[in-house]
Amino acid sequence: MTFNDLNLNTPLYNALDDLGFNTPTPIQAEAFNVVASGKDVVGIAQTGTGKTLAYMLPILRNLKFSKQDNPRVLVLVPTRELVVQVVEEIEKLSKYINNRVLGVYGGTNINTQKQAVAEGLDIIVATPGRLYDLAVSRALQLKSIQKLVIDEVDVMLDLGFRHQLINIFDILPERRQNIMFSATMTQDVDLLINDFFRGPERISIAVSGTPLENIEQQRYKVPNFYTKVNLLVHLLNDTETFNRVIVFVAYKRMADRLFEKLDEHFKEELCVIHSNKTQNYRLRSIEQFKEGVNRILVATDVMARGLDIDNVSHVINFDTPEYPENYMHRIGRTGRVERKGTSITFSTEKEQEHIENIEALMDMQIPVLNMPEAVEISTELIPEERPEIKERNNPTKRSEEDAPGPAFHEKKAKNQKENLGGSYRREIAKKYKKPKTRGDKNYNRRNKKRK
Repeated sequence: MTFNDLNLNTPLYNALDDLGFNTPTPIQAEAFNVVASGKDVVGIAQTGTGKTLAYMLPILRNLKFSKQDNPRVLVLVPTRELVVQVVEEIEKLSKYINNRVLGVYGGTNINTQKQAVAEGLDIIVATPGRLYDLAVSRALQLKSIQKLVIDEVDVMLDLGFRHQLINIFDILPERRQNIMFSATMTQDVDLLINDFFRGPERISIAVSGTPLENIEQQRYKVPNFYTKVNLLVHLLNDTETFNRVIVFVAYKRMADRLFEKLDEHFKEELCVIHSNKTQNYRLRSIEQFKEGVNRILVATDVMARGLDIDNVSHVINFDTPEYPENYMHRIGRTGRVERKGTSITFSTEKEQEHIENIEALMDMQIPVLNMPEAVEISTELIPEERPEIKERNNPTKRSEEDAPGPAFHEKKAKNQKENLGGSYRREIAKKYKKPKTRGDKNYNRRNKKRK
């Protein structure tokens, strides 16, 4: 099957030719007619199979030219980086179509975005928080929305966006088409569908949690953080094989810690993204990684969700994700659009349970490789790995909950006086008998009573 077999129009065919796309992926082929029909749609497909085109091609095919200011299509995505990416994809497809696309997200000046909204648009791509802020402030009118797309919905629910999504549903027109795409089907996603979708047609290209066949999965059993660093450095020294690598870590502090260690070896080849970095820094890091300026990208789960970066040779899970769905999203950054890719996971003994959960979801075992002889096994432990020492009979030892924060300090002597409140005022009244000024209302009231 080719794109010519789909009922597209000339402007879309020209845009696809410019992009060099000839054959639709299974999700794109299956979804086109269903989305174009106007029914509510739930699409499940592995990450990296072209879900953005799967919903945008039929939407753009049927989007008539209009001069109205309010948007008719709303696309919700979980992260700022994904907003930028989806807007870029839509603009490429809209090269020969006269429509207006805008991306909005938090962390930037909302007034600038209000001005852009006021100029009029057809399609808005947004993170839930910023979209709701614009709608509540009345800068953005959602009364004309005909199609709502929720991309990476499982990620949104993981990030705690459920209440914001419900608030957005409440202010959208009831007569609209709901389109939802996800790589995994979780219980939370199912509840959302049951509450807000009307008889949705489900398109499932693979069972939720099925990995792409073109991704080779491997893992190493590694005892601790510093041994993981030694193994990672050993692997990354092979620049020919590991030519474009995303290294995933669990949280921001770990990302910074690993970046510092790798910076000793790879300097200009390295970049990092997590939510504490500024928006410009994050976008620049992704752009440099895409362009090949940097070979290694260290990232947290949230930051790299849904990112479409071509020719990622390897995804390395520096730690094993606690939730199996996160593992599926991570490894989906490689092997995109039927290319070959490799996923390598480092797991400690404590992370063995996470491995078992991942293997249960995929219904397959991840092959274990032997540790290379050249890798030094470290005995040094980071604070999180050190055993907790409990001193039950130490009355002077504070529990961690009671410990003062980093900004705590004792009061100076002059500030340690007791605040006597009302009793202090009474003592002063006794001492002075009457107020110092006749303007005091209590003084005047007392004198009136005496008269």
